[in-house]
Parts: sequence; structure tokens; C-alpha cells
Amino acid sequence: MDPHARLQEDLTVRGFASGDEASLVEGWNRSMPADPTTRAWLRDCVLLDPNFDPEGLRVAVRDGRVAGCAYAVRRLVPIAPRAGLEPETGWIPFFFVVPEHRGSGLGRRLLDEALAFLATQGRTRVDFASYTPHYVLPGVDPQLYPDGLRLLRRAGFEVLYSPVAMDRTLVGYMAPDDVHELRARRESEGYAFRAPLDGELPELIRFAASAFSPDWGEAIRRHPDPDRLLIATKDRIVGFSAYGAYRGIPERFGPFGVDQAERGTGLGKILLHLTMAMMRAEGLHSSWFLWTGETSSAGHLYARAGYGITRRFHVMRRQAG
Repeated sequence: MDPHARLQEDLTVRGFASGDEASLVEGWNRSMPADPTTRAWLRDCVLLDPNFDPEGLRVAVRDGRVAGCAYAVRRLVPIAPRAGLEPETGWIPFFFVVPEHRGSGLGRRLLDEALAFLATQGRTRVDFASYTPHYVLPGVDPQLYPDGLRLLRRAGFEVLYSPVAMDRTLVGYMAPDDVHELRARRESEGYAFRAPLDGELPELIRFAASAFSPDWGEAIRRHPDPDRLLIATKDRIVGFSAYGAYRGIPERFGPFGVDQAERGTGLGKILLHLTMAMMRAEGLHSSWFLWTGETSSAGHLYARAGYGITRRFHVMRRQAG
């Protein structure tokens, strides 16, 4: 008998059930050792997500152990106040197959079942893997997970864009002289750079949500430590930066943005360097983030500030019809 066929014997694919947690995390970490996870992450970002539906988390089990999974999710509650439910869109934030079950067709079976779940919910557009706020990675890493990329392509997914992750060391970091000079010029023009007052947080949340993304507004609303926020003002909030906003990881930089009408004034450069100085003052050794456009203005700003590309991802979409 074909060894793959033997592995398929007594293998069940079903929705997630209580008791799968430990085996699911173990299977994940064996399958994706470059991106390990924890039971706490699974609990907080998947099981306790108000959009979670156990039937959408398709789990393959053999002899009581998880052999693979594919997670499908759609919005049942809006990501932020006044945000919509994106009724046409579903997401597959992650999938995996443990090494000994690869090549058996299990990955395609799991992916097909996840897609079928979303189709029954009326979703005609499916994105991999940019589900906010709980995406694992911005997309598939073509270097580390080429098999996953091929599987997604065979299932009809196409690349939308390819963001990059970047980081830089903060060891020995000091803000360059030109940043101090630029800040002095902007302050002489009436700009200020400081931590927001508690009474300014509602304005900051509205600004981040409306000018950039509802997810960014919610990241600020839920920030576990508002002392890790910085704003630029000139009669109103015109820019902001943060760190430690996502999952409370202090070295993770962002969100970060400047009002479109104020771009080209150097506010982003000042905010970025002031935030790195704050991070260094806490004794943090690095600053990193998962998602920016390599050739965007932000990408160029990061590169000039000493950030280097660590990974590339493909955000992908499958459109029905």
C-alpha cells in the first residue's frame, strides 16, 4: 500500500473541538518552526476572537493527534465602531500539515474545506492571510513556505502585493543631529511632539481609524501602555507613532502615520526617531515590524533610519467567479 494512503487511514477532518489545543500547537510548531506559536496565542487570538466559529477551523486528526489544519474566518462583529462587516470577504489566516503527512493531498483537502465553509457563508472573496487584528503573518513567505505558496496558487489564489518585514538594532542608538535640527525647525513653526493627554486619546483613535485603518484605531484604543504613544500636533493631531501596541510586545513598532497633508515636512522622520529613542531608554535592543511596502515612502524612511528587510510575504486573494 502507498505510504500516503496508509497515513490517510483513520484520519478524520472535522471542526475544532475542545481538547485539540495542545496537539494543534504542537503540530503548528513542528510544521512552521520559523513561526512558532503558543497555547496563549491560540486562545487569545483565535478561540476568544468574537468571529471564531469552530466549524471554520478545520482540523485533521489521526490517533488523537492533529495532522494539519486550515482556519477560515469571517466577520460577525465589526473590527471597530462604525466599521462594516465586509460581507463579501472571508480570510484564511493560516494552515499547515505536519511533515509526515505532506504529499498526501491533505493540505488541499483542508484548504478546500476551509474555502467551502466560507462559501456557505456567502463569501465570494477570500484573502490569505491579512485578517486583522489577528493575522499571524501578513501573507505567505515564499522562501520559507514554497509548498504553501504552490498550494495556494493551485487553489486559485493570486498575489495582490508583497509587503516586507523590517528591523534594526537599538544597541548604541542615538538620534542623528539632523533629526534634532529638523525637530527644532518644526517646533519653531508651531509643531509639538509629545505623549498624548488622556483627553486626547479619543481624537487620536478617530484620526488613526479614519485617516489610516480601523484596525489602527483599535490598536491604540486597546494599547496596554499609553505611555508608549507619541503624537505630533499643530492645533490638532497630525501624526502619531506607537510601540508595544500589538500583543504587548514592546519591541514591535507601530502603528505609525502622518496626515497626508503634512507629508514631506519630516514629521514621520521625527516621530520615528523619537520613538526609537523612547524604546532605547527602556533598554529595548531592537525595533521591528511585519508589514510595509518596500518601495513606499514609509519603506524608504525606514531604510534611511537603518532598518533592514528580514522577510518578504505575498498577500493573496481568491475571487469567486
